[in-house]
Amino acid sequence: MSSTHAHPLSDPQADPFEIAAAAAADIAEKTGIEKHEIALTLGSGWAKAADLIGETVATIPATEVTGFSAPALEGHGGSIRSIRLPNGSHALVIGARTHYYEGHGVRRVVHSVRTAAATGASIMILTNGAGGIKPTWTPGTPVLISDHINLTADSPLEGATFVDLTDLYSRRLRDIARTIDPTLDEGVYTQFRGPHYETPAEVQMAKTIGGHIVGMSTALEAIAARQSGMEVLGLSLITNLAAGIPSTPPSPAAVPEAGAAAAPAISA
Repeated sequence: MSSTHAHPLSDPQADPFEIAAAAAADIAEKTGIEKHEIALTLGSGWAKAADLIGETVATIPATEVTGFSAPALEGHGGSIRSIRLPNGSHALVIGARTHYYEGHGVRRVVHSVRTAAATGASIMILTNGAGGIKPTWTPGTPVLISDHINLTADSPLEGATFVDLTDLYSRRLRDIARTIDPTLDEGVYTQFRGPHYETPAEVQMAKTIGGHIVGMSTALEAIAARQSGMEVLGLSLITNLAAGIPSTPPSPAAVPEAGAAAAPAISA
């Protein structure tokens, strides 16, 4: 699956929803679970949290599922897991995220979300590791996403497809999250193209236009989730203060460190 030319989503004539349906069929066959009610995409720093939410009933390499590739980023597990939650329902945990900056196109970025919808998931939880603009957010702070600004100049919607994003990030789900941790703050996530970190001037631009969090994922996936009819919960793990905010420079090594420290809180 690693070859761009061999990838089914690289064919512009292919229907991405048919490929997602095939991927969902692969997951049902390989996990033995016909339907997953909730799906989670685990971003940088979040992998350990999945171990704490329930009983893992199946783990499969992402590369064995139609349309998925091995993750390009360390800290993403490269597997797809089925987890039985305490209430008896099942969560699909996606540890193989394709980032926009990898250059494979938006269809591959949002394939995991469309597959999750095809497995039956009505709730999509999107997580990421990101830079914080609020100086009060220390590394390891989980923050709810209340809205986003998409600076990729791209969209997963094709043709004359119009989708209302007014309430994209569910207030209902944010309220539920706060019943677990009333101290959770929230903010607007700003997706840059990457893979370079943002300059101090770009961070100030994001702040000026209403952003509180900067990163390289999530917004495109959230749009695809809404198109598929799912309710979306977004969570950022603040791994560092963004460039130009009084801080140490961003470091890839800081991401798993912050995630490990925050795992018990974010899994709840």
